[in-house]
Order: sequence, then C-alpha cells, then structure tokens
Amino acid sequence: MTGVEGVSATQAGGSTAAAQKKLTVDYDTFLQLMMAQMQNQDPTEPMKASEQLSQLASFSQVEQTIQTNAKLETLLTNLSFGQVDDLIGRTVTDANGTTGVVEKVEVYSDGTVLGLDNGKAILLGPGVTIS
Repeated sequence: MTGVEGVSATQAGGSTAAAQKKLTVDYDTFLQLMMAQMQNQDPTEPMKASEQLSQLASFSQVEQTIQTNAKLETLLTNLSFGQVDDLIGRTVTDANGTTGVVEKVEVYSDGTVLGLDNGKAILLGPGVTIS
C-alpha cells in the first residue's frame, strides 16, 4: 500500500532500519580504527593510558546511545499502538482539508498513517483534527 505522499510501507519502515545500519557501520568503524591505532602505535612513544581510557569511554558512550535510541523507538511504537484503537471510526481532517472516517491505522517507526474510508491517507501529526 502507498501511504502519505507516495511513501510505501516498506520505505517508511525501512528508514529507521537504514539509520540503525549506518550507526552500526560507524560503530564497527570506530572499533576498527581504535584497534588499528593501538596496533600501529610507536613503541618509543606509546599512547598514554588516559588517552586509551578516554577512547574506551567514547566507545562505550556510542554503544549506550545506540541501545537507548532503539529502546526509545520501541517505547514510542508501543505507545502508538495503545492510542490507535481510539481513532478507528472517528472523523479526521488534515491541514489541507482532506476529510474522512478512519478505517485503518498503520503505525511505522517514523509516524502513523490513517487510512480513510474514501481511499485517502493522512499522516497523523500537527494540524490534524479528530472529531
């Protein structure tokens, strides 16, 4: 199905997966660079222990940030599922004047699309009136 503004369900759900994949690549790259730095350091002037600890702390912070973002995304999706049941059967109007009765609700990681009885779809967000 095509959602709002021609965005398919696969594209809408895939944007977060692509961002997660990019973060993982960056995370892996960071680890590889740190290991290469340690392997190729000058034996006459080794890296100071405080610098190594600083890099390890940065590495840990990146890992925790990725995990926190994933958990927040799951939490927001679960909250959306709890609210969508109340929207079915309600009349909605968006800022462009598109109006219809909600027949189905599709929740994606980056938003919620309301499927209307007239075949149109509205992205739930600012400017949407629910009555």
